[in-house]
Amino acid sequence: MEVAAADDRTAFAFQEALASRWATATADRTTRDAGEPGVRLHCFLDLRQELGSEHQTEGSPTG
Repeated sequence: MEVAAADDRTAFAFQEALASRWATATADRTTRDAGEPGVRLHCFLDLRQELGSEHQTEGSPTG
């Protein structure tokens, strides 16, 4: 999945939200396109592997 965000903090917060729900291979850095605003982040997630309730964060729909 490619995430486009205004800044690193927002991109990593979104990635963490994905990782709290699905099996995710997270990224540790973002990239910038020259002359373009914002950042991009690539991460890999498997929508078929939803994490169990013990991994859900408090306040999530199922947690």
